[in-house]
Amino acid sequence: MAYEKQTDASGKRIFKYRGKTIEELKLLEVREFAKLLTSRSRRTVLRGFQKIETFLTRSKKKIAKGKPVKTHQREIVVVPQMVGMKMQIHNGREFVPIEVVGEMLGHMLGEFAITRVKPKHEKKGVGATKGSKNKAKK
Repeated sequence: MAYEKQTDASGKRIFKYRGKTIEELKLLEVREFAKLLTSRSRRTVLRGFQKIETFLTRSKKKIAKGKPVKTHQREIVVVPQMVGMKMQIHNGREFVPIEVVGEMLGHMLGEFAITRVKPKHEKKGVGATKGSKNKAKK
């Protein structure tokens, strides 16, 4: 895994990503952070870092006003500046609320708002079995 969990003297967990704490990562620019990512995420960040930076500036303004951060941009990669933010990601039907944590670094926002629902299998429908056909005719 790319992240490590260590404990300090008091026994609290210290989250580290590639040997760096969240505070150290937040000081990095988006392109500098991209060097720590895996190849697919690095390529995505380096090709669209302007989109990520504009998203961060817009979301910081919304947080300052007290408005929720809602987005349809599911392809944005989670960067350290987003850690701690509460946002709502559109899944095609509704906005799914999430809170960004350190383990999400390097993943895309869309991975945390599932678009498909697992089917719920209930009773058999009319005509599904031989016995149910006779009951429907009566």
